Amino acid sequence: MKKYIYLLTLTATAFFITSCGSEDKKGVEDNSPAIVVKTSQVEANTNSPFLAVSGKIQAANSADLSTRMMGYVNKVHVNVGDKVRKGQLLVSINNSDLQAKRAQVNASITEATAAFNNAQKDYNRFKNLFAENSASQKEMDDMTANYEMAKARLESANQMKNEVNAQFTYSNITAPFNGTITSKNVEAGNMANPGAPLISIETPGHFEVMAMVPESEISAIKKGTTVDVLVKSINQTLKGQVAEVSTSAKNTGGQYLVKIALDKTDANILSGMFTTVQFPVERKAATAMVLIPTDAIITNGQLSGVYTVSQSNTALLRWLRLGRTFGDQVEVLSGLNGDEAYIVSAEGKLYNGAKISVQ
Repeated sequence: MKKYIYLLTLTATAFFITSCGSEDKKGVEDNSPAIVVKTSQVEANTNSPFLAVSGKIQAANSADLSTRMMGYVNKVHVNVGDKVRKGQLLVSINNSDLQAKRAQVNASITEATAAFNNAQKDYNRFKNLFAENSASQKEMDDMTANYEMAKARLESANQMKNEVNAQFTYSNITAPFNGTITSKNVEAGNMANPGAPLISIETPGHFEVMAMVPESEISAIKKGTTVDVLVKSINQTLKGQVAEVSTSAKNTGGQYLVKIALDKTDANILSGMFTTVQFPVERKAATAMVLIPTDAIITNGQLSGVYTVSQSNTALLRWLRLGRTFGDQVEVLSGLNGDEAYIVSAEGKLYNGAKISVQ
């Protein structure tokens, strides 16, 4: 009889605990106020007035300086960011072997000059004797050949001197134009190898954009056309003109290289910045595009998304696949349809599943 009483007591206790747990769950029900948000309808553009392609800014006048000789670097005379003048010494490479070779060449020139002067005197003497029939034709031919060989040896020695002097120019790297040092790839004591870039220099203030245009659109790009260049990192649109249009895509994977000369500007642009170049040409095939403002995009690492409104009036994060940028708008390739709305602003921090109230 006691066993039944004990079981009944346990059952009652369990029911009491379960009832308390249910009451606790009801007590944590979300009663937070809804976040007030503003939404906007997706814009579907079916006829883009321009062709947009990616590009990259580079200096109009730039050079990577290297050497044709191998040797240890004695001194690097500049640092990155230094302004230099044309002809200014930038890098000195050890040239003791060239100095020894130049001394040998100078000695050869001295010897060849003495031999040439002696051969010239003998040639003139025998020339007069031959004119007076005091020397045979064989003797005159021998003197002429000796004179010509001495003259050739002297010329060869002088050309060797020119070669050594040319090699000396590669031991002292100088600036080819006025500009700014943009990179330094060598330090004192390093070994300089032929063809390896040592110093990079560019002329500041004069920039151009290199853009790649697909083969389906290249025929519409004309030299001299004014284009808009959106610099993404500073969010500014600059003006430029098409300076060159490549006629071959052999080495560029089916994309044609187009060079745009940027107009002079006070914008803080640097070489290497990525851009979007907008050409004022009609697209050959008008396709519907879904455009949303870049301010509405939520990023998480490599992912991009936007908040939308669910049927239960909660925030719903939708991941997107984005395409090209058009000014302050970006093309949505997938993840959002043309008849949907998205959240553009909120009076609070949004998260997936947050209660919202559309204003």
